[in-house]
Amino acid sequence: MPDHTAAASIERPASLPGGNALFGSDVVADVLRALAIPFVALNPGASYRGLHDSLVNHLGNTMPQMLLCLHEEHAVAIAQCWAKVTGTPMAVVVHSNVGLFHATMAIFNAWGDRMPVLVLGATGPVDAAKRRPWIDWLHTAQDQGALVRNYVKWDAQPASPEATREALLRATWMARTAPMGPVYVNLDAALQEAPLVQPLPPLETPRFVPGMTSAAPTDLVAKAVTMLRGAVRPLILMGRVTRDPAAWSRRVALAEALGARVATDLKIGAAFPTDHRLHIAAPGTFAVPETARAIAEADVILSLDWVDLAGTLRAACAGGMSAARVIQVSLDHTLHNGWSMDHQGLPPVDLFLAAEPDPVVASMLERLGQGAVSPVVETVVDVADVPPVGPILGGPVPAGPIAAGPIPAGPINVPLLAASLRRAVVGRRVSLLHLPISWDGASWPFRHPLDFLGGDGGAGIGAGPGISVGAALALIGSDRLPVSICGDGDFLMGVTALWTAVHYRIPMLLIVANNRSFFNDELHQERVARMRGRPVENRWIGQRISDPDIDHAGLARAQGAAGFGPVTDAADLEAVFAGAVAVVQSGSVAIVDVHVTPGYTPAMTAAMTRVAD
Repeated sequence: MPDHTAAASIERPASLPGGNALFGSDVVADVLRALAIPFVALNPGASYRGLHDSLVNHLGNTMPQMLLCLHEEHAVAIAQCWAKVTGTPMAVVVHSNVGLFHATMAIFNAWGDRMPVLVLGATGPVDAAKRRPWIDWLHTAQDQGALVRNYVKWDAQPASPEATREALLRATWMARTAPMGPVYVNLDAALQEAPLVQPLPPLETPRFVPGMTSAAPTDLVAKAVTMLRGAVRPLILMGRVTRDPAAWSRRVALAEALGARVATDLKIGAAFPTDHRLHIAAPGTFAVPETARAIAEADVILSLDWVDLAGTLRAACAGGMSAARVIQVSLDHTLHNGWSMDHQGLPPVDLFLAAEPDPVVASMLERLGQGAVSPVVETVVDVADVPPVGPILGGPVPAGPIAAGPIPAGPINVPLLAASLRRAVVGRRVSLLHLPISWDGASWPFRHPLDFLGGDGGAGIGAGPGISVGAALALIGSDRLPVSICGDGDFLMGVTALWTAVHYRIPMLLIVANNRSFFNDELHQERVARMRGRPVENRWIGQRISDPDIDHAGLARAQGAAGFGPVTDAADLEAVFAGAVAVVQSGSVAIVDVHVTPGYTPAMTAAMTRVAD
């Protein structure tokens, strides 16, 4: 695993006074250090100027170290993808109600992604007599936590240093307990800046943040194993699981012991080797036809916290009820509320194990007499296993396997982009931090839990650059090359997140799959036009990002990154990617703008059509 302490040591304060905690905000800073929070991502604001001072002049801007961000969405996104890699929370500070408004989309992403993020907020003095004219009134809300209460696990607004310490401990504990998620603690500005009447007594922090693992009862595990052993066509849907390599090996061992076929999903991180003989077909954002057929034909299905089990079963069975007996392993129901529908439909389940998937897999293996498993072996990218590029709608189809010789000149589609990238990173361990919806899962096998980190969680646009920076930060000190592929709309909404990566020396490669359109919405407009008998050729209006084309490489250079492109000829891709990789390996940030033809693979198009109409 990466060395998470290896971060750029910059912005070191001078002439530190030292000494004990003297103010309310010093207590907050001390608790963050006691909780081993390594970084605090923030966009500055006067409502937490007390905490800002404590982080710098009380703690010396180390453990935690501040990461200046240019937008609150980026700050939360960085923390979200730090958690994707490490499984542990970072802290974020957002300014008053206005900063929290900016952060809400990213907090919802972390909620949908079930990632632990400790969000600290602040408010103008709750005591109205202490508010400055105008600004403190504008930036004070009666119930600020209400802005995010429906998509955080817990929120609090403590009214004393003692209560603040307890709130931070409880919030961190709840964020880290499965099912994980973001939490919010709002700090009164007056409380932060008030001198302490007396020092708080020492606290044994670990006793208040106990580790928790939710395992299933042994009788239910035994029943599940019996059902799976008796199955003729068992299927495992690998859903939300950890990045732990040992747990990965146990999942492989379970599938092999049962002879069960396996499906994975691009909405979440790598959960099983996608080129394993038991893996059904290339993963997608929606189940590709081969996966849908396997679901429809299965007689017993084991769902390991699969995202949208009900919708997947219904789509695979043409809207009907699955005939398979379904075993669901999940704790997700403990988060469901009436505001957000992120819990999806209610699935048919014959045996429910209210537990975390990875401990259940370990228990199943013991029941099967498979205690010892082979460790996961990290492999490097090998050009020899680059597959031929299949057809993609809207783009050309190169003749023969691309690994056999130079990539032919001509327009670029996303599979060609992927193939050229794989040739440029041969011999390296790569982590794909983010992928666009046009990605073909067959383009790149996943053989390790860090090979792919999943989607943004909320299915919006704009998180790609921020979560990529967070993942790259977490991978500093590892031997992995952080690579992100974003659509152009996603990149444009989040481009200033790159400044944080450049400033804090967080190396990464980000490729813009630039089709110069919000293309997914073009297809939606085409569907509506067809349903209404109206001209489909008008689908592009209000969707195309052109006239003028945007200089994405120039935007990257404006943030201090190395910008390449636009690349418009497939024959140039490999050399450009090789140059960008060299920049990243030197410790810098590189962005490559690649003009791609709009379109999806036939399998992806079929999967999307099945759920879109």
